[in-house]
This record gives sequence, C-alpha cells and structure tokens, in this order.
Amino acid sequence: MSKFAVIGSNSFSGSSFIKYLLKNGHDVIGISRSVELNPVFLGYKTEKLENFSFHQLDLNKNLPEVSSVLGDYRADYIVNFAAQGMVAQSWEHPGDWFQTNTVATIKLHDELRKFDWLKKYIHISTPEVYGSCEGHVLESQPFNPSTPYAVSRAAADMSLLSFIKAYNFPVVFTRAANVYGEHQQLYRIIPRAILFFLTGKTLKLHGGGTSIRSFIHIDDVCKGTELAAIRGKTGDVYHFATTPNISIRSLVELIAQELLVDFESNVEIIGERLGKDAAYLLDCSLAKRNLSWQPEISLQEGLERTKNWIRDNIENLSKQELDYIHKP
Repeated sequence: MSKFAVIGSNSFSGSSFIKYLLKNGHDVIGISRSVELNPVFLGYKTEKLENFSFHQLDLNKNLPEVSSVLGDYRADYIVNFAAQGMVAQSWEHPGDWFQTNTVATIKLHDELRKFDWLKKYIHISTPEVYGSCEGHVLESQPFNPSTPYAVSRAAADMSLLSFIKAYNFPVVFTRAANVYGEHQQLYRIIPRAILFFLTGKTLKLHGGGTSIRSFIHIDDVCKGTELAAIRGKTGDVYHFATTPNISIRSLVELIAQELLVDFESNVEIIGERLGKDAAYLLDCSLAKRNLSWQPEISLQEGLERTKNWIRDNIENLSKQELDYIHKP
C-alpha cells in the first residue's frame, strides 16, 4: 500500500482516480477548493472510505495550509488534477485561468520541491498544449497552444522543466485524450448527449461536430496514472489514448443510434467555439513501452457503462446543473 495525495479531488478525473486507488488498497487524501460534490459525481463515494480523508483548500487562497497538510501526510506520490479546465470559457476570463493554472500551480511546485521525501509528483497536463496537429503526436511534440487555457497549462509545464534541471524535481507528466465515463459532469459531450436524448432535450452541437478526437474511458487513464506514479521516470511524458479516432458528430450519431433517437430531430448545429483545435491525436508509445500500459475498454463498452450509470441515476441527474458554471 502506498500513500497518495490527490489535488483537484472533486474533478471527474481526480475523484475517479481516488476511487481507483482505494480499490487497489492505497491510502489517499483529497484536496479541492470546493466542498465535496453531489455523490453522483464522486466515484469514490461508492467505495469504503476508511483510507480516505478530504480537505477543502484552495490553491489560490490556502497554499500554506495545502503545504502543511501535504507535509504532515508525507505522501509517496502527489498527483495534481487541479486546473481551470474549460477551453471556450478561458477566452471570457483569461486572468482566472492564468492565476490558477500558472501562478498558483507554480507556487505549489515551489513548495513541493522542498519535500525531500517525495517519490514522485505526477502533473496532469493536457494535449491542448500541442495545439491543432496532423497525425499522431509524439511526447516530444513542441508546444503550440491556441487558447488561454492551453497557454496557461503550457506555461506551468515549461516551468516544471526548469525545476527538473535546477532541483532534480521528480516530476512526470501525463496527457490523456478526451476522458469520459460514469460520474462525469453533464456539460461534457458524452453524458450530456445521453441525458438529453433520454429526456427529450435538443442537443446543441458546436461547429457541426467536425473535430476529430480520441475518447478514452477514465478507468484506462486511472490505470496509466498509477503506473506513471510508480514506474515513471523523471521528466518523461506519458500519453493515454485509444483508437479508432472519431469525429464529435459521429460520436453523437452513435449515441443517438444506441438510444434509438433520430439524430436530425434531436440535434441543433450551432457555431464553432473560438480557437477550437481540429484534432490532437496522441502517440502512446512511451506509456506502452515503459509502463506496460494498454487501454482495455472499448468505446462501445464505455458508452454502455456510461449510459447505464445515467439511467440508474436519471432522477438525480435531471435535477443537477447541466451547464458549466465558472468559479474564479
């Protein structure tokens, strides 16, 4: 059993990773700026929580307290999911994105580098730092961010590279394709499409859904993240993605077909989001070679699991917020 500290524990990826760690017998603390969400969005609430504790702390406001909690706990591995994560909204309040994703994050790193007992810091990054690309992107792809969100994330990543050189800071980076699965917030395309089609709402599809993406079930990403922590080499970048790739439109058409819903009657095409990347498809060679990682959950299986979760919780989910609400 190892000790993990998960920052950003209320996020979909963070809470799902905690669930994965608890299932595997690890001891975990979670840190998030907000109170714990409705249990329907927190996968770890389905597990026994004897080995888990939660701390409501904000990196922007409570960094000394975050550092104190981490220092007292002395985790083997610290995994950071915390970020302002929405691409389109980052144009509306770019300063908030840079404050959290760059300034506060770099200040956190400056605290973590002093923890000489830390085995590994796992920095959850994003493929958005690469910008729109052709072909499959290698881990060494130069950064070419095209939105405030992507620039703010790239800046923190680049700062960490300097920490490796200056302090031999034991960081590894992960960048995953579009994650989905049970317990995901309803403003994301897969749970949103399923819920809208099941409840008779019209789904708005930005830009006609022409963007090409790889969709990967969160359980496969959690497995890769644990492997990156335990086996990852300082400075390495690990990609997690699946094939085949699919356009957003084709994905929504597939969901409509599975739910016996007419696509044309239940989808409205609207304008594209500013700075939308046409594609970023990830080469996962390093994760497969060095971590012995392989995705196991097909898109068909993952959609079925997500559909069943929504059906089982449809009364609760129908009462939840459907759209992203920005919190500075």
